[in-house]
Amino acid sequence: MSTDRSAPAVPAAATWRAKVPGLALAVVLAMVATAIGTTVPVIGSPVSGVVLGVLAGVLVRRRTDASSVAALSPGLKLASKLVLQVAVVLLGARLSLAQVAQVGVDSLPVMLGTVVVCLVAAATLGRLLGIDGELRVLIGTGTAICGASAIAAVTPVVRASGSNVAYALSTVFAFNIAAVLLFPPLGQLLGMSEEAFGLFAGTAVNDTSSVVAAATTFGSVAADHAVVVKLVRTLLIIPIVIGLALLVARRDRRAAGDDAGPRPAVWRLVPWFLVGFLLLATLNSIGLVPETWHDPLATAATFLITVALTAIGLSTDVPALRAAGLKPLAFGGILWLLVTLSALGLMALTGAL
Repeated sequence: MSTDRSAPAVPAAATWRAKVPGLALAVVLAMVATAIGTTVPVIGSPVSGVVLGVLAGVLVRRRTDASSVAALSPGLKLASKLVLQVAVVLLGARLSLAQVAQVGVDSLPVMLGTVVVCLVAAATLGRLLGIDGELRVLIGTGTAICGASAIAAVTPVVRASGSNVAYALSTVFAFNIAAVLLFPPLGQLLGMSEEAFGLFAGTAVNDTSSVVAAATTFGSVAADHAVVVKLVRTLLIIPIVIGLALLVARRDRRAAGDDAGPRPAVWRLVPWFLVGFLLLATLNSIGLVPETWHDPLATAATFLITVALTAIGLSTDVPALRAAGLKPLAFGGILWLLVTLSALGLMALTGAL
C-alpha cells in the first residue's frame, strides 16, 4: 500500500495569522507617515513612509534576533505586493478619460515630449553611467510621469528590490523639493501666466503634493490647471506598464532559454491591477463613480501606497542602499534638468509659454 508523503497543507487561517505582524507594523508606521505628510504636504506620506520603514527596519535588525525579523516577512510581502496593486487600482478613481481633451492641444505635446525625452535619456544615459537596470526604470518612470505613484505602479511589474525602490523614491523626492522652491520664482522671472505655470508645474513636477505646493504658490488658477495636467499625465502609466511587462516577459523567456518560442498574447501580460485602474477610470468617465467618492478613494489610495512603501522600507537592504553611492542621485538630477528644460522648450515652441 502506498503512503502519501506530501507535506500537510497549511490551514488558510494560519497563513493569514503569519502575515499579521509584518502587515500591522507597516500599517502603524504608515499612520505615523500619514500624519507627517499631512503636517508637511511637500514631503508627503509615501516618502515619509519609506524613510520610517528603513529606519525601523534598521532598529528591528539591531534589537531582535533573526527569527523575529523573519516573522515580519510574510506580512511585509503582502503589503509590498497586493496592497500596492490595490492602491494602483484606486488611483483610477479620480481620472476621467475626457480630461485629455480638457487640458487642450497645447498641453499634450508638452507632456508627451517631456516623457519621451526623459525615458530615452534614462535608457541611454543610465547605461553610460552604469546605473542598475531596475534603478534606471524606477528613477526614469518616477521622473517622467508621477513620482511615487509611477514607481508604485512599475515596482510589481519589474519585481524591483526594496533597496532600489527606496533609493528611487528618495532621489525623486529630492528634486521635487528643488522644484517646489525654484519653479515659482523661475515662472515669475519668465513672465508666465498662471495657466502657463500650471502646465509647467503639472508637467515638470512629479508627485501630486509637490505639484499642488508649487502651483499654489504661483496662484489659484495655476493650481487648478496644474492638477488637471497632472491627472492626465498619470494616464501615461498605462502604456509604460504594458511596455515594461512585455520587456520583462522577453527577459524571462531569454533566461529560460526559450526566446525562440511563441510569444504570449499581449493581453496576458497586462497586470490585473492595470485593468482595474482602467476600469475604475472608465466608470468615473461615464459618471458611475460619484464625485463625493473621489477624495475618499484618493485618500485611501495614498494611504495604501504609504503602507506598501513603508513595508518596502522595512524590507530594504541598507548596505545595498549605501553601496549604490551617489551616481544614481546624479542620474536623477540630470533627468530632472532634462524634463525641466524640455518642458520649457516645448512650451515655447507650441506658444504655451
